[in-house]
Amino acid sequence: MKSKEHIESQISKLEEKYKDSGQDLSSYLDGLLYQRYLTYWDYIHLDTLLSLQVPKTYFPDEEIFIMYHQITELYFKLILHEQKQVVDDKSQKIDFFIEKVRRINSYYQVLISSFSIMIKGMEREQFLQYRMALLPASGFQSAQYRMIEIYSTPLEYLVHHTERSKYSSEDDIEVLYENIYWKKGATDLATGEKTLTLKQFEYRYTPRLVRIAKQLERNTIYGKFLQLPKEKQDNKQLRDALKTLDLNANVNWPLMHMGSAHRYLNKDKEQVDATGGTNWKVYLPPSFQKVVFFPELYTEEELNEWGKQWVDHIFNPEKIKK
Repeated sequence: MKSKEHIESQISKLEEKYKDSGQDLSSYLDGLLYQRYLTYWDYIHLDTLLSLQVPKTYFPDEEIFIMYHQITELYFKLILHEQKQVVDDKSQKIDFFIEKVRRINSYYQVLISSFSIMIKGMEREQFLQYRMALLPASGFQSAQYRMIEIYSTPLEYLVHHTERSKYSSEDDIEVLYENIYWKKGATDLATGEKTLTLKQFEYRYTPRLVRIAKQLERNTIYGKFLQLPKEKQDNKQLRDALKTLDLNANVNWPLMHMGSAHRYLNKDKEQVDATGGTNWKVYLPPSFQKVVFFPELYTEEELNEWGKQWVDHIFNPEKIKK
């Protein structure tokens, strides 16, 4: 039981907290008195959360598909939550930076390890049927994931690698954004024109993504790293954490998607188009995209070989098919 002195001290602190709010402490205590007890289900809005799965077909596995993508988006939100704190931090405290990147990596690790739900957790026959009711929606349209990339590194490093040498930080954000790597993966396989999936995404999110990129100019995660004093940039824990983040975001996570695509869209020599018409065989492999958030952390040889060793030694399409 708290002592009288402790309670009086707490009341004094509350009076100080609320003195500039326009209401005295007594009014807030009345509100506390009348307030209902909080329950777990009300706090996390459980009933609302469990009502958000609305399948478009009668195939049972579609509900798995919906929930896994919703869970993924929640983890993306957690990643962005940590990224925003790094970007907003003015202290340049190395421990803070390391801890935030460590948390981001922990979220990625959960996502990567859980992707077996997508690879092995649904019947291929069901997926190939209910996916037709989802056209032209695609996971490609995840705006949060694009935000994660934009928070991580300047746009010139997200330009498609075949054209990256043509651009620099001196180019306008709009120009860099127009040449961002993932747009090449959302072209019609037959005509080479933008897919409806990409057109929908651009219409909905381009203004927002460009605005974020402008706000983050020279202040991305990579930018915050480069602003650190040299001795802090050389911190091994920080460098290792950032390199792990690069691998998680730009190698391990795309490879999980490659595994899923091979499982459902490429079997018995029969290739099926992705729901958004994306050219997934070109869009997903890390060694094709060569997206690197923090290029200064690697040697030229490592950058040239980016993603290849994981494709060669970890990713095995024949194993995934079984």
